[in-house]
Amino acid sequence: MSEDPLSLAAQLYLLAWDADKRELTGTDCPDCLVRAGALTELVQRGLLVDAEGAAKPVDDALAGDVALDGLLELIGESRPRSWQTWVGHRSKITLDAVRTQLVDSGHLRAVTSRRLGLFPSTSYELQQPQLVEELRKEARYLLLGTEPADDISDRAAALVALAAAGELRTFASGRERGQYRTRIDELTERSGATAPELKKVIGEVRTAMTVAITAEES
Repeated sequence: MSEDPLSLAAQLYLLAWDADKRELTGTDCPDCLVRAGALTELVQRGLLVDAEGAAKPVDDALAGDVALDGLLELIGESRPRSWQTWVGHRSKITLDAVRTQLVDSGHLRAVTSRRLGLFPSTSYELQQPQLVEELRKEARYLLLGTEPADDISDRAAALVALAAAGELRTFASGRERGQYRTRIDELTERSGATAPELKKVIGEVRTAMTVAITAEES
């Protein structure tokens, strides 16, 4: 998969869009999906570490990304919470920041209206469906392909692992996720290959996201 300047959280959010219909149809819990991506990227970059089961920013951590830095600040100013808790706790903050970035970069367009003619409301329109389709194709290539997991970057592996854990309907069907379970496990392992504790953290993030998605669906 080619390197992408977009954060892992932003890529997961775009992957949840249907490129043909230009609608967000892939997940019932986009904030959980985006937050899981942000946590995973911060851990992979060494900016967020495990402190006795809780997420903790390293000293003077700075990602250079508004959404990621906002999450680092939120975690740093809060009482210690587990990784699983952070997947859902105030996750809309990260989603809003990522959407704002995508609007600013031209990937989305914000449309403001008034519900019942009174209450301000903002919806979003997909502006670059071809980019979303390419992202989907590349992610599915990694899922369905035969390239050794060790040859795939940890970031690309995490994208596929989290998309599968989030049950993204725009990425793979339930049947495909079951059929390629071994491959998903390999990519999950690869996404945390740089450090032993990273595997534990990513595993907890994936578990929390699966629980959150299931709760939304029920």
